[in-house]
Amino acid sequence: MNSFSRRSFMKLFGTSLATMGLAACGGASDASSDTAGDSSDASGAKFRSLDDIKESGKIVIGVFSDKAPFGYVDDSGTYQGYDVVFAKRLVKDLGVDVEWVATDPANRVPFLESNKVDIILANFTVTDERAEKVDFTLPYMKVQLGVVSPDKALVTSVDELADKTLIVVKGTTAETFFEEEHPEIALQKYDQYADAYNALLDGRGDAFSTDNTEVLAWAKENPGFSVGIDALGNEDTIAAAVVKGNETLLEFIDDEIVALGKEEFFHKDYEETLAPVYGEDADPDNLVVEGGVL
Repeated sequence: MNSFSRRSFMKLFGTSLATMGLAACGGASDASSDTAGDSSDASGAKFRSLDDIKESGKIVIGVFSDKAPFGYVDDSGTYQGYDVVFAKRLVKDLGVDVEWVATDPANRVPFLESNKVDIILANFTVTDERAEKVDFTLPYMKVQLGVVSPDKALVTSVDELADKTLIVVKGTTAETFFEEEHPEIALQKYDQYADAYNALLDGRGDAFSTDNTEVLAWAKENPGFSVGIDALGNEDTIAAAVVKGNETLLEFIDDEIVALGKEEFFHKDYEETLAPVYGEDADPDNLVVEGGVL
């Protein structure tokens, strides 16, 4: 992946919004009818086991379509990014076709709970609250929160946000962190990352917080903005997620992560998708997790 210019970055956001909900092999509405299998969890909710997926010849994976460089739709309408490269390897090793379903942060858990997708691979931070609703795989990345703001009014500490408006995306760990730890800070919430970044560009908010991996990439492509806070809150992990109780699919992905670690797959993924964006500003060993071992 080549490094984005500011113009192409925003063009990507704009075009990808138009493709939200579209999938490479069909619409998301098809997924809800296809994914109901014979397996179920303790509550009786249906999900597709690994055998169900193999028998159908297709797996349905939820990814971001507007969150470069992790998951996005390029100018040709093809899904790309760090998470997508991993997803494509899973599909290849499973030996089935794939249907992509575009998701936003707030829909990741509901899409699994409603069996709209078999897997979520969308820069999904592992939290205790989410783990009550979905099953997470072994991790493949580490992350903390970051805050990006205009250079002319750079925010370098949380204390400086007390009289400012902070932009967040609904359903993210940034929203939860600031609501619980800093209720005094006014939050401006958006459903989509594209809308949140546009709000920052337009000056509707003073700063934007999400994963540091994301704001670092965005700031490099948008002159006049910098990440004044690059490590906030606890160090978390990023993982794939499946429907609660889908043990066979979970085991398959975990086994894949362990096996891929032996070939340093995620470092290669980083070099292909993230290194062109971060350059020398990030150390892959501080972000990448191989074999599911921290």
